Amino acid sequence: MEILAVILSGLSLVISIIILVMLKGKGNNALSSDDIDKVRDASSKEISRVSGIITTGIENQNKHFIELVNEKLENQAKSTQERLNNIDNNVSKSLSDIRRENNEKLNEIQKAVDEKLQKTLDERIKSSFESVVTQIGNVNKAIGEIRSIADDVGSLKNILSNVKTKGIAGEVILGSIIGEILSPEQYETNYATKVGSRDVVEFAIKIPNGDGYIFLPVDSKFPLECYNKLKDAYDNADKGLIESARKDLARQIKNEAKTIATKYIDVPNTTDFAIMFLPTESLYIEAIEMGLFEECQRDFRVNIAGPTTLSAIINALRLGFNSLEIQKRSGEVFMLLGAVKTEFEKFAEALSSTQKKLTQAEDELENLVGTRTRQMQKKLKEIGSLSPEEAKNIIDSE
Repeated sequence: MEILAVILSGLSLVISIIILVMLKGKGNNALSSDDIDKVRDASSKEISRVSGIITTGIENQNKHFIELVNEKLENQAKSTQERLNNIDNNVSKSLSDIRRENNEKLNEIQKAVDEKLQKTLDERIKSSFESVVTQIGNVNKAIGEIRSIADDVGSLKNILSNVKTKGIAGEVILGSIIGEILSPEQYETNYATKVGSRDVVEFAIKIPNGDGYIFLPVDSKFPLECYNKLKDAYDNADKGLIESARKDLARQIKNEAKTIATKYIDVPNTTDFAIMFLPTESLYIEAIEMGLFEECQRDFRVNIAGPTTLSAIINALRLGFNSLEIQKRSGEVFMLLGAVKTEFEKFAEALSSTQKKLTQAEDELENLVGTRTRQMQKKLKEIGSLSPEEAKNIIDSE
């Protein structure tokens, strides 16, 4: 619109110039109304023509401008679309590359993890398998040892089922306990404690009595068959069998106690009681629970003892032996102390005399070193002293 205003202004200017030219051509004569109308019509026509030209030009210009704008917009749209397509393609390609690289890295990581897991799993399986193999070997070895022990136990059971062998086993255990605590001169083995009898007790412990000694009979008994029957009854939890087995075991132990009392107790050559040794603690505890300890002690003067109890009894006896030995030797010790006292008095007198002599010698030495030395120094002061060179020359000449 601004361009149109400028054009109209220019057109008015042109018309005014034309009017001025016409006026100049006529001179000073005034224009008539017809002339003015003609000028006005001509101006209007010219203006209309120019307006049409301008309008046509403007329309053409606008149309061309719109076409140019549309073309530019289309070109810009195409360019933008191409750029967007390129960006899309580049982004897609980049994403595809990134996806491919990530997949490759993930595959590598997965492969490394799988290899590590497989290696660790193989090592652990190998270690576990070796451990299992070792444990199986140890189990097989232990089973073999258990079988060997079972065979040995079976052999031992067969051996101990013999009466003579059972007696030997109990005697060996008893001898081991006594031999570890007492010295050989404090007991006898397989000794007849009863005067005029050929029945010998396994061990007879010497008990000091005045100037001599008496014997304490100790004999081992091992009622294994009755005890095994009792254990089997316990395993089967059969009350009837348990009561029957306990009665058989009690009967056999009391019979053995009666035999010991009859064969080996002989007062005053022996003590008024004997000891029946049961080689296992379990057998001893069973006897205690059945009340056999009090019954055998009361009826037969026989004390029942297991390994631990017998060790305690023999240790007590050994301490008693030591006390008696000390009492016997107390007089000798007193006399020895008297002699030592006499000798010590003599030693004290000799020591006192020596001390006096040492004191006298010290006084004489003090007199010699102190008084005599001072006298000699006093006398020597009266003599003039020589120079060191003169003294040296005299000594060298000598």
